[in-house]
Amino acid sequence: MHPNPVFRSDDRNLLETLIDQIGFGMVFAETPDGPRVAHTPLLSTGDGAVQFHLARSNALTKSLDGKTGLVVVNGPDAYVSPRWYDNRGTVPTWDYISVELEGRVRRMSDEGLEALLHSVIDKHETRLGGEQWAADETPDDVWQKLFKAIAGFEMEILAWRPTLKMSQKKSPDERERIAAGLDNMGSSALAHLMRTLVP
Repeated sequence: MHPNPVFRSDDRNLLETLIDQIGFGMVFAETPDGPRVAHTPLLSTGDGAVQFHLARSNALTKSLDGKTGLVVVNGPDAYVSPRWYDNRGTVPTWDYISVELEGRVRRMSDEGLEALLHSVIDKHETRLGGEQWAADETPDDVWQKLFKAIAGFEMEILAWRPTLKMSQKKSPDERERIAAGLDNMGSSALAHLMRTLVP
């Protein structure tokens, strides 16, 4: 989390929306072999927890149950050039959205993992539009083989540490120039958030 409080937010609805919309993150934890990270789809339960699955062969899988974990959800980010500032005699920066979640991790039952997988599939298939693929299209022997190769986890979130760094220290005119510059360089998602979330 960025140390400057101007880049923070206590808006839990906003943070839940970011997790939901991004839907992917990194899980960090300590293992007997040192710190490790895994990249995984994420599903917020909406009541203070986040669920995910890992390959059983992942270095974190054997070490996570009952431990404290850190989940990081990264949103859009982009280089910000001083050419968009009133005073060009400064340095560039990087604007970005990130949410750090810390909490206790527990291993899910097979039933919980099955429900998680169906929820993630339904969520993302719906977003694609058109004719949806359904999990029951997978032959049961194939599903079971793949199912046995993963493990599900749920992390009870005890700390939320967001960073919403969107040039808040700049004037409204400068922020609009930055947003326009971001649009022109293909970072329209960050530009949109800058225009809608920064007063």
